[in-house]
Amino acid sequence: MVAHNAALKADWVAERHPDAVVLGADTTVFLDGAAINKPRDLEEARSMLRRLSGREHTVYTGIAVRRCAAGLRIDQGVSSVVEFKPFGDAVIEDYLRLVNTLDKAGAYSIQEQTGMIIARYSGSFTNIMGLPMEATKQILTGGVLVG
Repeated sequence: MVAHNAALKADWVAERHPDAVVLGADTTVFLDGAAINKPRDLEEARSMLRRLSGREHTVYTGIAVRRCAAGLRIDQGVSSVVEFKPFGDAVIEDYLRLVNTLDKAGAYSIQEQTGMIIARYSGSFTNIMGLPMEATKQILTGGVLVG
């Protein structure tokens, strides 16, 4: 899903700007066989945080790089694992007051108030933030964009 969405974003822009190098990305949280995207409202954010409490989930990001004029198409996926601390409604309410959760997949931001909800993670920290910088840098500096 994230690879498909990243490709759609990159393709749409690249078709309109064929000489440009275009980067598309899409990130989601995956738990119990289902994607958890951005919450519609604070009540959905509360529900997402309750589901994630005390559990481990995977964060997936799809990256798509395009340059139509050169026929360039690169697609890559990155995953990271995050484990939440167990917490109750009081922590959720505090977290919602401190972090804008409505524009975050899974209703959380690993870079904000991390100690409140995150027990540990493995993999790319920047992937969990929304764009895996290590993989992106490797794509953009790997020699395929030269010329």
